[in-house]
Amino acid sequence: MSRKKEIFIALVTLTKKEIRRYLRIWVQTLVPPAVTMSLYFVIFGTLIGPRIGSMDGLDYIQFMIPGLIMMSVITNSYSNVVSSFYSVKFQKSIDELLVSPMPNWAILLGFILGGVSRGVLIGCIVFCVSLFFYPAFTVINPALTILVLFLTAILFSLMGFLNAVFADSFDDISIIPTFILTPLIYLGGVFYSINMLPEFWRNISLANPMLYVVNTFREGMLGVSDVSIPMALSMIVLFIVILGAASLHLLNKGTGIRQ
Repeated sequence: MSRKKEIFIALVTLTKKEIRRYLRIWVQTLVPPAVTMSLYFVIFGTLIGPRIGSMDGLDYIQFMIPGLIMMSVITNSYSNVVSSFYSVKFQKSIDELLVSPMPNWAILLGFILGGVSRGVLIGCIVFCVSLFFYPAFTVINPALTILVLFLTAILFSLMGFLNAVFADSFDDISIIPTFILTPLIYLGGVFYSINMLPEFWRNISLANPMLYVVNTFREGMLGVSDVSIPMALSMIVLFIVILGAASLHLLNKGTGIRQ
């Protein structure tokens, strides 16, 4: 058997293991996002939305759908990788991967593919849920929508991997999602357009990376955005390259793994 085929089989095996990991406990991983997003649609879309009126010329619930999908993709792709990689560190089973012939880039890719699959799956589930509340929803640019969906899942899977590398306890894997990720998501234009804000706060919002992710996805789904799409896509790809290189470097060094 050739070396490339061995690596491919190992990569597929690790990816399947990551996917089966969250599918085995689907009640904890797939159902809660669907229930949570349903509550958002009921409260903000059905009850509060009519009082708010339109947003950028769209029904408020329609405007909100892309943001809620992105919020689900970000949190689930991130949490899947951070919890999975920290678990193999904690259980010392990471040693089995490191001493195997499997290269480090394949190990990293296997965990990232697991996070991406969960993020994309949750995004599809939330989109299906949204159709119950807004059946007339149509996607304006499917190619851009799918591209941003996968790029976002990759980006935040890498962030989750970096968090897991430096985490020393289970508490450490919840600090960043709770105190950094969640506030940035909520302030990233999920529920409002930054054009509503005063100039001072609008300029501050432009420093929030979540704003570019949410608005690029909204451009793909609805054709409206508060930011430049080419610049936003360039930023997402740049961060993926930087975080991917940093993750592989840390894995090669054994940071947070080899004591």
